[in-house]
Amino acid sequence: MSRTTFTFRPLDPLKDAELLHAWVTHPKAAFWMMQDATLEDVERAYMEIAADEHHHALLGLKDGEPAFLMEKYDPAHRELVGLYEPQPGDVGMHFLTPPTDTPVHGFTRSVITAVMAHLFEDPATRRVVVEPDVRNKAVHALNAAVGFVPEREIEKPEKTALLSFCTREQFLAATGVSA
Repeated sequence: MSRTTFTFRPLDPLKDAELLHAWVTHPKAAFWMMQDATLEDVERAYMEIAADEHHHALLGLKDGEPAFLMEKYDPAHRELVGLYEPQPGDVGMHFLTPPTDTPVHGFTRSVITAVMAHLFEDPATRRVVVEPDVRNKAVHALNAAVGFVPEREIEKPEKTALLSFCTREQFLAATGVSA
């Protein structure tokens, strides 16, 4: 697959809630842990993120149309507080590709590559931190493909997670993409 170009825009919790609701409640998104969320639950969750200076939600666009969800957060203040020793320049990340009836080979890998390149466009970002569910083998393979190195399992209230890190240099070595 040729390299897909994506753009990013801030998520609008009200305008985008219906689209997000369809994505996060789909069985494919089980690890997103919003399977039983109502439309109002999704609006509320993303309004909280929009109001949070340490957590941001973005939509990834392909040809101007929403193609995936990306969240970035400051792990010193959200998600991983007390679970590891944050370093200056650490940025936490989540991403979600929506369900589709017509999967495109390599699409999700293109998405995570674009997400990582976007995060590393900020010169202050030195390392990306992720904490996927230990059972999510598909995302572990994607993470490895873009340079993440697992450090250890950690216990979060909602899951056992695989704490993993990727530096700018590891991303470049894994993908050949410079940010």
